[in-house]
Amino acid sequence: MERPAWAPRSIDISMPSVSRMYDYYLGGSHNFEVDREAARKAMEFMPGLPKIMQANRAFMRRAVRFAADEGIDQFLDIGSGIPTFGNVHEVAQSARPGAHVLYVDHDPVAVAHSEAVLRDNDDADVLAADLLKPHEILASPQLQRLIDLNRPVALLLVAILHFVEDADDPYGAVAELRDALAPGSLLIVTHASYEGIPLPPERAEGAVDVYKNIRNPLIMRSREQIARFFEGYDMVEPGLVPMPDWRPDTAPEDEDPYSFSGFGGVGRTA
Repeated sequence: MERPAWAPRSIDISMPSVSRMYDYYLGGSHNFEVDREAARKAMEFMPGLPKIMQANRAFMRRAVRFAADEGIDQFLDIGSGIPTFGNVHEVAQSARPGAHVLYVDHDPVAVAHSEAVLRDNDDADVLAADLLKPHEILASPQLQRLIDLNRPVALLLVAILHFVEDADDPYGAVAELRDALAPGSLLIVTHASYEGIPLPPERAEGAVDVYKNIRNPLIMRSREQIARFFEGYDMVEPGLVPMPDWRPDTAPEDEDPYSFSGFGGVGRTA
């Protein structure tokens, strides 16, 4: 398999990557046949996966615009993935020129591609780090340069928490990040769930098993379990809801049924 220029030498391009599978679902070009094969296998069980990812991306854009409208000009996106068209820095800096954006990911492919995309953008950067080590993110030179924790920040945890098992204490990591944020900061979350999927759970489990087989378990949490990530936040209306129902730009009834799989929400620190 030929290695393209954007793929770091340090990565194993024979193993599927969650970031590159997500890129494939969104119609991106930064993926390999091994990623497409795994994604297609998951789609055999859950054919609406691309619709779910598109709904996730659309929610993210609406939430970032909301944050910008609320006066926030600092964005910390953890688990950012490969920055395809319409990502956080484009939306935020279009709404608020000069907005600062820090992407964080532990996938070397996502980091390498982000570095290339952001090379000429002084107001955005990328950090190779892990959500489960918040202190390393908070103490990083990249964050110190771009993010003033004494002012409100929009913290994005979009489509990442469902890749963290309970044994690794994702709730503790999210709480540690919350405690570092200034009053008026926002938490923006999307999360996979069996709730809302227009399929019997046992069929949806087939797609979940594909992720387990590539050593990236997909943790499907209930709405109640997802709501726990917002402890210490006041929920922004309409609360934790299926993604198309959160401050929609178009009529939710026009959305594909798969788009209502999982939940999205925004909380504000007091």
